[in-house]
Amino acid sequence: MKTDRTIRLRAMACLAAWFATSAVLAQEPAAAASAATAPVGMQPSEDGTLVIDKRSKVAWARCVEGTHWNGKTCEGLPLLFDRAEAMAAAAARSKAEGVAWRLPRANELRHLVNKRAVPSGVNPVLFPSSPGTWHWSSSTRVRTGSINAYNYGSVMQGSTGGTSSQLGSFRNGWAVDMATGEASGDVARSSRLPVRLVRPYD
Repeated sequence: MKTDRTIRLRAMACLAAWFATSAVLAQEPAAAASAATAPVGMQPSEDGTLVIDKRSKVAWARCVEGTHWNGKTCEGLPLLFDRAEAMAAAAARSKAEGVAWRLPRANELRHLVNKRAVPSGVNPVLFPSSPGTWHWSSSTRVRTGSINAYNYGSVMQGSTGGTSSQLGSFRNGWAVDMATGEASGDVARSSRLPVRLVRPYD
């Protein structure tokens, strides 16, 4: 009887250990997979506030505007800007820090999105707490065959469309969906979106 009970207790202990290990692994694969699929040549700076892209020779703000690096993650609430405010925010930060911060081009933002990840999006190890939504870019034209076919600006504004392309260029701007990597030039400039800035890196 003692032998049977000992075997059962050991089996239960083994099962408990297995379930505990499985629970831990279930929480970590996304981060582990994301770390493995980080864009080549990208790594955090020593102080953790930047993500350095040595290939493109740029440094990304690790946190979107309105949030800050606390040593482990980005905390705070992302600020939302219309396009003019986004440009002004980049200029203000450049002046305050003496560094040439700017709005990224649409294709630079698209480069941050890993479309092979499940779900797709930016690497959460490099860019923690990143909003998986549309972000402003500085682009006025984008050379790409993969743009959003929907008129995002019309949806945001509830308009019926029909605006000429010339007027549209004044009313709309380019933004990138950081969940999918899609770019759209039909985003109303009055739309309020997050901003992730970038600067040169030597």
